[in-house]
Amino acid sequence: MASSTGKKSKLSSVATEDLLNALETRFLKNMHRHSKANWQDISIRLRAQPVKLKSLHAMENTGGEPDVVTFHTKKEEIVFYDCSPETPKGRRSVCFDHHALAARKEHKPANSAVGMAEEMGIEILSEEQYRELQSSLPAGEKLDTKTSSWLATPADIRKLGGAIFGDYRYGKVFIYHNGAESYYAARGFRGSLKV
Repeated sequence: MASSTGKKSKLSSVATEDLLNALETRFLKNMHRHSKANWQDISIRLRAQPVKLKSLHAMENTGGEPDVVTFHTKKEEIVFYDCSPETPKGRRSVCFDHHALAARKEHKPANSAVGMAEEMGIEILSEEQYRELQSSLPAGEKLDTKTSSWLATPADIRKLGGAIFGDYRYGKVFIYHNGAESYYAARGFRGSLKV
């Protein structure tokens, strides 16, 4: 399947400006996620990396609402996470990975979470990143209260046929397991992108 990030192509100037304007608006509205970051510096770095802009465009177009977060990052490293209130709409109804997709005999989903992430040029959030993202939010604001998100799964769990996902219910973040071949209308995945 062709990569949606189009590694050899870049966004048009209009699409680039539209994306940067949307990202800046979100950035300024949510300073609690990145209180020490400066949008002008981020914008300059993004303009110099068209492949990363394509990945952010894919995150935005699938409903991820990417924004800068500042967890345990190295100095000078900028990291975007999908910050949409619910798991991104354009990435739902997918099983976990290529092997799970190939193993399904009937009613195959159109894609897998790992496959989509690779096409977009992003990484699926780990359990630790997911918990950090949830804990970074202001009081009363949580993610995935009606949906759930596949998470990067440890190899020992995946080897046994499982995969993990997270959501927020009853005032807590829950991490669960499911067969990697399963897929649901309310389950997608959240990603990250280092710039």
